[in-house]
Amino acid sequence: MSLPKETRQLMINLMYLVLTALLALNVSNEILHAFKVINRSIDKSNSSIENKNEELYANFLENEKQAGKYERVHPFRVKADEVKKEADEMFAYLKNWKERIITESGGTSPAEPGDEDSVRINREDNIDATTHMLVEKGGGDTLKKRLTDLRASMLAQLSPADQKLLEAQLPLRIEQPHKSENNPGADWKVSYFHNMPTMAAITLIAKFQNDIRNSESQIINKLFEEAHSSDIKFDAIKAIAVPKNSYVLAGQKVEAEILLAAYNKSVQPIVSPSTGRIVTTKEGVADWEGVASGVGLQTVRGHVSMNLGDHMANEEFSFQYMVGSTGASMQLDKMNVFYIGVPNPITVSAAGYSLEDISVSIPGATVTAGKEKGHYDVMVNTQGKVNAAIMAKTPTGPKQVGVQEIRVKMIPDPVAEVGGKSFGVMGASIFRAQIGIVAALKNFDFDARFQVISFEFAVVPKRGEYIGPYAVGSPRFESSGDCIKAISRVRPGDRVFMENIKAKGPDGRVRNLAPVSFLLN
Repeated sequence: MSLPKETRQLMINLMYLVLTALLALNVSNEILHAFKVINRSIDKSNSSIENKNEELYANFLENEKQAGKYERVHPFRVKADEVKKEADEMFAYLKNWKERIITESGGTSPAEPGDEDSVRINREDNIDATTHMLVEKGGGDTLKKRLTDLRASMLAQLSPADQKLLEAQLPLRIEQPHKSENNPGADWKVSYFHNMPTMAAITLIAKFQNDIRNSESQIINKLFEEAHSSDIKFDAIKAIAVPKNSYVLAGQKVEAEILLAAYNKSVQPIVSPSTGRIVTTKEGVADWEGVASGVGLQTVRGHVSMNLGDHMANEEFSFQYMVGSTGASMQLDKMNVFYIGVPNPITVSAAGYSLEDISVSIPGATVTAGKEKGHYDVMVNTQGKVNAAIMAKTPTGPKQVGVQEIRVKMIPDPVAEVGGKSFGVMGASIFRAQIGIVAALKNFDFDARFQVISFEFAVVPKRGEYIGPYAVGSPRFESSGDCIKAISRVRPGDRVFMENIKAKGPDGRVRNLAPVSFLLN
């Protein structure tokens, strides 16, 4: 009996792009939901690959029991058992990490009725758990080492020629990140887990589990080939469908390889898929392609026929891929509104499109591209609301892929201060040393500056008549001689007042500020 050759590689390439963009952003519910969908798809894929791998091991045992094959197959079957043992241990180790991260981030609670998951993660957007456990406490270093050691151990089971062949193909690999501003040391754990939301980390670890099962399948298939390298004939076939991309957007091309686990180069299979088309058939492998339609998990079925000389062999096949809808997001980097008179920084992205092809259009506003891709500064002039449209370049022209309604407000009024205070008690000598009035903007993230343009100054002496008011046409006391003379005469027990204070902000509007008064001591 021949053994199926499992080369299923359900790589979630799009996930890497999304994860990188998310490291500096507050994650929206829509993106977290997308990760949940991807995570479910990977979990289903892992279950499917595990079932196929169990068939591989069962076939190994059956071949070992066949007459005249024990001496040749047994050593390779022992190696296959070792691969399975190590893969299972690492798979369980990653599962434990997922459980620990979920617990650290806030645990779980019963899922809502109708939810596909049995439990709900309480804090899917929590970024502290992964940072604390995998970066600060060094768990990521241990995880990286164990993944690296498992890859080396798997390859070590093969002959030197096959090791060299599979080194570049094995899905389980550790990619060294590049140095960046946020990761100057090119630290692997920082690149993958620093500020990583819980749901994204769970999905990434599920992807590592998927790599392990796919790599396990490739190694076992190669061991079986080595055990039967002198076999020429085969009398049974098994159809395997391997999608090249398991998560795509509507309208994108979908590709897959449909092959037989055992084949003869001189005999070509006849592949009949339910959807899509067969592009080429060469050396027992048929290349399939189709166009994604619908949203959600899609299934392609069909059958493979091959002339074995004395009879026609027929086997059915099926594979799945996930189709997502095009989504776009906009992150306001400082506030959840636009403010008039200052540049409002935003960051935009759209699933399925590169940042070079994304732009923002806001009627009545000026949008300027920032220094980094996907970053913009927005200047607005009118209070109310604006609709920010996210646009993307497509082969047929610009396309709106998202829109967000954003409120527009004026910058809040500043607070008039003298010597860092607006009222209360101040030493007479300290007050006499002050230069003028400052308009301070409290608890505001933008670099917005207000300047006092005029005010009235008056003194109520402890003994004597009311002095003033004197008009001052700038923020400085010295611009009014009467004001400076009055200040030079203040003594403990006097009260000083600054009223009708007017200040101009970056939006050009003049604001009336609350008065400033002090009792001098």
